[in-house]
Amino acid sequence: MKAMILAAGRGERMRPLTDTCPKPLLKVRGRPLIVWHILNLVRAGITEIVINHAHLGHMIEEALGDGSQFGAKIQYSPEAEALETAGGMPMRCTCWATSPSWCCRATSTARTSISPKRWTC
Repeated sequence: MKAMILAAGRGERMRPLTDTCPKPLLKVRGRPLIVWHILNLVRAGITEIVINHAHLGHMIEEALGDGSQFGAKIQYSPEAEALETAGGMPMRCTCWATSPSWCCRATSTARTSISPKRWTC
């Protein structure tokens, strides 16, 4: 099981906070938004994660590293400029055609249960 976290947006509605910090790294309850997603994915047994980024993306890579601190393996898919909503998916998802995958936005939150046992195609 693999996951992609979409984190390339500029975060216009959160300005001026996002002028110096990418929106996925803004903290809620003491943790960056994106870390909540990573922890939930790992808790569900999804440890292979790709994160696309554009605006201040180097800060995301510096903060999260290779993912080992979360029990995950994180790869990055940088975009020279943001490819709009979910634009980074086609760049990565073609290589996942043979395995189930999960995709979420780095800054959207919802109370949900990630349970691969319940997924069907």
